[in-house]
This record gives sequence, structure tokens and C-alpha cells, in this order.
Amino acid sequence: MELIKKNIHMNGLKGKAVNQITLEDDYNVPDSKADVLKIIQDDSEIIVTEVKAADGHALVRGKLKFSILYVSDSPEEKIQSLSGEVPFEETINIEGAMDGDSIKMKWDTEDFNVSLINSRKISIKAIVTFILCIEQIVDEETTVDVVGEDDVQSLKKGMDIIELAVNKKDIFRIKDEIAINSNKPNIYEIVWYNCQLRNLDARLMDQSISIKGELDVFVLYKGEDEERSLQWLETSIPFSGTVDCSGCNDGMIGDIEISLEHCEIEAKPDYDGEQRLINVDCALNLDIKLYEENHVDIIADVYSPHKELTPVTQEGNFESLVVKNFAKARVTDKVKIPNNQARILQICHTTGDVKIDEIIPIEDGISVEGVIEVVILYITADDNVPFNVIKGVIPFNHIIEAKGMNDTSINNVRADLEQLTSTMIDSEEVEVKAVINLNAIVLNKMTENIITDINEEPLDYSKLEALPGIVGYVAKSDDTLWKLAKKYYTTVDKIKETNDLNNDFIKMGDSLIIVKSV
Repeated sequence: MELIKKNIHMNGLKGKAVNQITLEDDYNVPDSKADVLKIIQDDSEIIVTEVKAADGHALVRGKLKFSILYVSDSPEEKIQSLSGEVPFEETINIEGAMDGDSIKMKWDTEDFNVSLINSRKISIKAIVTFILCIEQIVDEETTVDVVGEDDVQSLKKGMDIIELAVNKKDIFRIKDEIAINSNKPNIYEIVWYNCQLRNLDARLMDQSISIKGELDVFVLYKGEDEERSLQWLETSIPFSGTVDCSGCNDGMIGDIEISLEHCEIEAKPDYDGEQRLINVDCALNLDIKLYEENHVDIIADVYSPHKELTPVTQEGNFESLVVKNFAKARVTDKVKIPNNQARILQICHTTGDVKIDEIIPIEDGISVEGVIEVVILYITADDNVPFNVIKGVIPFNHIIEAKGMNDTSINNVRADLEQLTSTMIDSEEVEVKAVINLNAIVLNKMTENIITDINEEPLDYSKLEALPGIVGYVAKSDDTLWKLAKKYYTTVDKIKETNDLNNDFIKMGDSLIIVKSV
């Protein structure tokens, strides 16, 4: 007797760790830069240069890169910027980690604070949360058939499961040029810039994935004119392309996370040799998981009319798809400037980051709560502080439909901004409108007893002789043809033949004649 087995591929979590670190440094303003009178805006990004697994822990190396837009004491160049970095090295305990393990890592700068110590020294403080995961492919073995002996009867049970087909990372690059309008002066120096992703879309194709979206770019620069006037431009660069993905097809279920790894902006000359072009070079990180829905018929029970068969079982863990859903949340709110801050003359640029604070399972759905952290750069009517920012936190709540989920369901929800606009209400207040894309995939956990082996023994003839050769039987509520055939050492087909049954279903009260086969 041979058991035919099939492996089900799933994503397993070998180890996970969440660690929060505080980065602090005092940064000296370079001699080439003017004194800092007031910090207008700051920005930061974490760059991880190395993640190395060892026994029971992981070594993480990287740096916090920061940029500061500020008001200087120079009458000629009132608005300036500077940048620097804070290196870090952290050992994070992670249970189950071994040398050579591949670690997936995410991070979030929960708080970034820049403050003046004096005009030549700046305090940098950041709280960064790292999430480290060691994933591994788990093969859950199932028994799908029994071959080798004709008299062995098998009962099959169907399972609708989801299998992990592809698990990989990739990089999608965006390279483009922006030409400044003819009514603006040439670029003398880029002072400040910002890049953000909008309206992202990833679609599965045959052996590839189509990526498209928009890159919102804002650039503040000094013009190549006598006054070194401050100019800015704001544009949206549409992008599209494909990344190769072996094993992918359009019938799979995609769980693809897209994030902006870095974006470099620099001025370059046009065909006439004038600095009128802006070169954009960005890299997007793609974290790709592709699933396939499959139906598997496993062997749930076996017996033989001519021998005693005892299945050996072990618990198998599987996953099934509840829903992959997409939703849009529309948010409108107002942001007001502090009382002691210069009034708004004109809005230059608005940036926003979506952060999910809580995912709450509810009946037939998921409640997603979070905030949009908004920063609005604007021109003031104050010549001493010509630029300033408003910072605001806009809450949102949205329910994503997910019928069939339960308390043990696994849910993964990603959020990104499709649109973000701001409009002056008056010189003190701004209305912000946003459209948030919410992508959710929900899986249910399943547990089944899987037959791993079958023990064979000769028939117990004393037990067999105690059974009558022919039985008139009235079906009970929990009876099945399988249970009756196994009990009376016959087969389902013989009971159906004897009783002229067309299918395997019986109901309570049905009268049956059962003839023992041995």
C-alpha cells in the first residue's frame, strides 16, 4: 500500500522582533553655511546598509539622513538648507535567528525632532521602530490518494486553500527629466526638494508585474539672476513599466508592497548648456508575495473489508483566502496656523504620509483607523521669515468589507495616498482633501488531521462473526454510507447497488439493507 502525497507551500514565520531605538546627535553647522535663525522644515529618511543574522539576534547598520530648510542671518540668501547623517549600529534579539538567515525588515520614524541649540549647533533626535521578520517556505504534506490494493476504501475531503507561489523582492527605477518653464530663471542652486508616490497600481501579468503610478515632485531653487530669487516648481511625473517575475500569471492573488527607497534630484544643463533641466532618479522597493487558490482533495479516512487499517495522523495547518479587497477613504479637514506664526500669503507645496494606527476586526469587515500627517509649506507676508510650514494630523476611519473572517484571521492592510490637495480658506486656515487607497488581504487559518501512515493488521474474526450477515437498518441523523460500510465490513458501492441508490446521500429514517462482504 502506497500513500500519494502532495506538498502545500505556505509562508512561515521563523522569527519576529520589534525594537525601538532613539537616535540623538548634535550637528554643527558647516562653515560654508550661514547662521541658523529659524528652522522652517525638516525631513529624514532611514537608510539601512546591512542586516546580518546570527545565532539568536540580528546586527543592523545604517544611518539617519536628515535635511533642514532654515532662515539664515544672511540678507542676501535668507533661505538656506543643510543636510547630514547620524550613523547607527544596533543588535536586536530575534528568537530562532541563525547565521545565514534572510531577514525582511521594515522601519518607521515615529518621531523626528530638530531644534536649535544655538545658531551654529542643531539638536537631532529621532525615535525609530524596526520590525524584523525571518520568513521561510513551509511545506505542509498532505495525503491525496492510496494505491496498491484494490480492496482499500478511501474517503476524501475537499479543502479550498491558498498557496504561496512567489515570494521575492525587486527594485523598480524611475528616471526622468523636468524642464523648467520659460518664464523662470535658470537654476543656480537647488535648495530643497521632496518626492512622494501617488496613485500606485500593480497588476499581475504572464511572467511579469506591471507597475504604474505618479511621482509628485517639488523643487525649491535659487534662480540664476541678480537677486538669486527663490523659485519653485511642482509637477507630477507619470511612470509605468514592468518587472520580471518568474512563475507569475494574471490569475494569481497579489500582495505587493511598494515603497520609495530613495529619490535623487539634481540640476543639469539643457542642449544650450543652461541649467534648465532637473534630473530625477528614484528607486522603488517591491516586496512581492503572490498566492494561488487551489482545491485539494485529501484522504480523510481509510478502511478495508478484509483487514484492519488504522490511520496514523498528525495536525496540518493551512490557510484559505477570505477576501482581497480594495477601498478608498475620502478625508476632508481643516488645518490652522498657530497664533504666533506668520500668516499665509500663498501655498507652495503639501506633503502627507498615511499611518495606520489600529486594525480592528468587526463583523464581516475590518475597521481601519489612522492619520495623515500633513506638512504645508507656504509663503508668508513677513520678509524676515519668507517661508513657513503648517503641520497637521488628520484622522481617518474606514471599514473594509471582509465577510467570512474570524477571530484568528490574518489580515494585512496597506495604505497609500492617491490624492492630496490643500486650499487656502483665509490667511490663517487651510482646507486639506485626501483620497486614501486601502488594500487588504485576509486569510483564515485551517487545521486538518492529515494521514501520514497506515498500520495494517489481520481481521479480528471474533468481532466479524458477531455481526449479522445481513441487516435491515434504519438510518439515524448522523449516519453516512461511509460509516455504515466501514462498520459492517462492506463498501459504499455495494450498499448503493443493493438498495438502488443513485448517490451517496441518506437521510434520517431511510430503510437500508446491508450485506456483510466478508
